[in-house]
Amino acid sequence: MKKVLFVASIMGHFKAFHMPYIEYFKEKGYQVEAAAKPKEGLTICEVQHNIDFERQPLKLKNIPAYKKLRKIIRSGNYEIIHCHTPVAAMMTRLAARKLRKKGTRVIYTAHGFHFFKGAPFKNWLIYFPVEWLCSFLTDDLITINREDFAFAKKHLHAKRTHYVPGVGVNIDKFKNTTVDRDKKRAELRIPKDSIAVLSVGELNENKNHETVLRAIASLDRKDIVYVICGKGGKKEYLETLAKELGMEDRLVLAGFRTDVHEIYKCCDMFAFPSKREGLPVSVMEAMASGLPCVVSDIRGNNDLIKDGENGFLCSPITADEFRKNIGVLIDTPGVCTTIEKNNIKDVKLFGIDNVKKEMYEIYNL
Repeated sequence: MKKVLFVASIMGHFKAFHMPYIEYFKEKGYQVEAAAKPKEGLTICEVQHNIDFERQPLKLKNIPAYKKLRKIIRSGNYEIIHCHTPVAAMMTRLAARKLRKKGTRVIYTAHGFHFFKGAPFKNWLIYFPVEWLCSFLTDDLITINREDFAFAKKHLHAKRTHYVPGVGVNIDKFKNTTVDRDKKRAELRIPKDSIAVLSVGELNENKNHETVLRAIASLDRKDIVYVICGKGGKKEYLETLAKELGMEDRLVLAGFRTDVHEIYKCCDMFAFPSKREGLPVSVMEAMASGLPCVVSDIRGNNDLIKDGENGFLCSPITADEFRKNIGVLIDTPGVCTTIEKNNIKDVKLFGIDNVKKEMYEIYNL
């Protein structure tokens, strides 16, 4: 039987991004196996290999993880190995290097290189040499944003390098969702007639929610509510900052949500001030929902948002540009209408049907 192995740091990565491709291989008659840290099961795969990967490359626990992965790969007789996430992908390509000579094809999807324009020097010091070395052991390198694609074509050495526009978003799900706006707002404690600015993402340093919080506070309008869907270690910090800014009653920390497609529909605009991204799914979801987007001008975001056409790009360093552009969207409803139309049109490139088509072409090379 033909066999394919998917490898990533945690099982949840496959559930979030790769179910259509696992299903594709099953339909093609492959036995599909997965190797990752066993935080949760992946019942769609016939075989699940539990490997305790650590996300930091220099952790000692990665030594037994590598040995276990190497044994699995060398005995598995796989036709294709598709790896994801930096550390798991590094180990996979090292473990599979001899098998490539026997016909095993190694594919790596880079969901955003850890080295990029403006990245900390330590990221370049640690991750670039690893990716450069492992690129020689890669048949197909898939990048999901233009900056990474251009860099990989110029500086890395995979046999083939591809640009695929993300992991694919279900446009119809977000575009066609209907919701009782008033009821949903009441559930989230959003005042009925307020202007709701939404962010979706973990409460951590990289997602940079405090910049939007400061921007809204500086607008000095009492009718703007900031809603954040996500959980993380900066919850208490954001609550404290909201009190300092006089916004404690206008910050809604909604936690992790499974109904985010409905929440997009009951908010008025989307803000995404992240410092680093590959190609953010939440921005694509907001676009498909028709929300005007105010986002940081970074790699990935600027693949999706064209400044002034389907949203606004802002520096993530200070709140000034977010404050200005959120104000523009509030004060000029006609701009919002134009942006909504442009977003629904532009997001089609990143839809799941288009991405699946491109991925299937790569699998069939």
